[in-house]
Amino acid sequence: MLVQVQELMKEYKGEKAVKDLSFQIKKGKCIALLGPNGAGKTTTLNMLAGLLQPTSGTIRFGSDVADVRELIGFLPQQPHLFGWMTAVEFLKFSGELSAMSTQELQQRIDLVLAFVGLEKAKKKRIAGFSGGMKQRLGLAQAILHEPPLLILDEPVSALDPTGRRGVLDLIRKMKNDMTIIFSTHILHDAEQVCDEVLILKDGELRWDGTLTDLRDSLKTSKIKIKAREPINGIFEEFSEKVEIEYVSDYEVVLTVEPNTNPNLFWQKLLEHQHTILYFNANQATLEEAYLEVLTR
Repeated sequence: MLVQVQELMKEYKGEKAVKDLSFQIKKGKCIALLGPNGAGKTTTLNMLAGLLQPTSGTIRFGSDVADVRELIGFLPQQPHLFGWMTAVEFLKFSGELSAMSTQELQQRIDLVLAFVGLEKAKKKRIAGFSGGMKQRLGLAQAILHEPPLLILDEPVSALDPTGRRGVLDLIRKMKNDMTIIFSTHILHDAEQVCDEVLILKDGELRWDGTLTDLRDSLKTSKIKIKAREPINGIFEEFSEKVEIEYVSDYEVVLTVEPNTNPNLFWQKLLEHQHTILYFNANQATLEEAYLEVLTR
């Protein structure tokens, strides 16, 4: 176990931003911290990173070190970069703050700049960097001292699609060498790179588990049907177990239990000699499961 969080709470002026959070971070995992704006994601990560003191609760690291900050690499939502510095100068400055030796820095700076794709820009002023380049430099800073735990706060939220894809690709590669927890409100990002998810709402933990288990937790799924002939009334015999929503005379959305056999409805259409134009009974989406968890 890399990190054990127990009954973590943070209060601001009588308001609880985070309420009795308990979870574990296992070594080698990539965890997405999901939740709407104001859910407490940034507050939680700041406490994990040692930047914010909890009101109560504990954060215990598996390693016995005098200062746990040497175990952590941190990229805030809005990294503070010095525009007048070059990429090399900024990383040298960051490494010195982490008490890295001159020899270590010489070896690591070129390695991390190459890893994030900034080797050709290493002597350019940061002020001239694009948003994606700045975020990649922030990642380089966070992994410079090879921390076991990497904490990323909304690492791609401000980037365009190209920049987003580039940073997510880097996170995917970094999974091989370190444990990662990153916050996002974009489900697709979590689906792309993560093994497990934590879902927060109003400072409370609503889900702790794998993406597969999150999908499987959905209590209902939807079947969308469109026919050439009117379909009103065809499915009424199932109304006790199925929620029926007619989009039009020719389209219907059936809300069913996840283990319901969709062939029942296909067969019913054929019995009425209807021409099926569209029949979608795909597995529940991550978004549907996420939204259901938030409403529980």
